Amino acid sequence: MAGILVIFDFDKTIIDVDSDNWVVDELGLTNMFNQLLPIMRWNSLMDRMMKEFHAQGKTIKHIEEVLKRVPIHSRIVPCIKSAHALGCDLRIVSDANVFFIETILKHLGIRDCFSEINTNPCYVDEEDNRVRIFPYDDFHGCNNPCPPNMCKGLILERIMQAEGNNKRMIYIGDGSGDFCPSLKLREGDFVMPRKDFPAWNLIKENTTLVKAPVHEWTDGEELERILLQLINGITVEESQ
Repeated sequence: MAGILVIFDFDKTIIDVDSDNWVVDELGLTNMFNQLLPIMRWNSLMDRMMKEFHAQGKTIKHIEEVLKRVPIHSRIVPCIKSAHALGCDLRIVSDANVFFIETILKHLGIRDCFSEINTNPCYVDEEDNRVRIFPYDDFHGCNNPCPPNMCKGLILERIMQAEGNNKRMIYIGDGSGDFCPSLKLREGDFVMPRKDFPAWNLIKENTTLVKAPVHEWTDGEELERILLQLINGITVEESQ
């Protein structure tokens, strides 16, 4: 089988919500979060939320339990397991953070399906017993609608350079930050934006800039069907 690399966004793609907002809302800091959002960068704000959780006596265990009940479509886990079983190289490129992502993936039993997770770094401060969250990058200089801490297009370019022309790529995402990597894909690749989400809107408004065929999806069931069809199509094409 030809090498196929499938890159997933995480929030609102693998899971059905934004993981940061989910934790903040479930643990009761929505008002403080909304008050600070206009004056703080997102990663610094989430690090501040972790500090507030700790001050209120909420432990890492409390955060993990909230993450374990995050909403996810019933077909997402089978989809990921099927793509992995078919020999695809699965990776994540996300503006969430490594603690949230790995906690959820391990709970779902699919962490080992992914060869790489590109996201904002974290560590557990053993002294304070709380999670620290940091930006993936301080500055990237991209002019596309990427968040200031992460250009997914630059991450995709690094992956493509490392892989050369050895793998066909399928990119799946929903947010405005997923538009930039869509522009890096080649004609033999595929992009799967979630319909009526920011990436889909941006691609729709800039169709001439996107070389890869576009396959929209609405929910986990449609994502699974389209992704497996694309994987099977590439496999048949490369075997001829």
